[in-house]
Amino acid sequence: MQGNKTQSVNRGVKGETGDQGSSLIPRRALDWTLRAWRPAGTAVAVGLALLLTWHVVNGKHGLSGWQQQRTQDKQLQQEIKDLQDDNARLHTRIERLKSDPDAMGILAREKLHYAKPNEVIVTLQPDPKTQTQAGSTGK
Repeated sequence: MQGNKTQSVNRGVKGETGDQGSSLIPRRALDWTLRAWRPAGTAVAVGLALLLTWHVVNGKHGLSGWQQQRTQDKQLQQEIKDLQDDNARLHTRIERLKSDPDAMGILAREKLHYAKPNEVIVTLQPDPKTQTQAGSTGK
């Protein structure tokens, strides 16, 4: 049965003259091609699968890039939340300063060193030891 396949396939090969010596080289080449086709195709398919897998993991939009963007997104979301909290705190302070004259007076006395009549403002220099300890623990 296999001999019939080879004969039917070899009928279309050019250079076949009926002489066994001249048709031996094309028949060997054809047999080798038929035998090597499946393993070569398998190797190419495996190579492409490995290349695709590498690209999915390490490509520009692959898993590692996705993980980096996810981490960056979490950091930015936290920063947005912190800024929103700070913004809400500042709005509350502004509203308090607008509505409460005593709060405005306290702020003016602290920041601008304003004083009420018959008050004396005493400004103390911060202790260098306290300031360096506070500066080192604050960082």
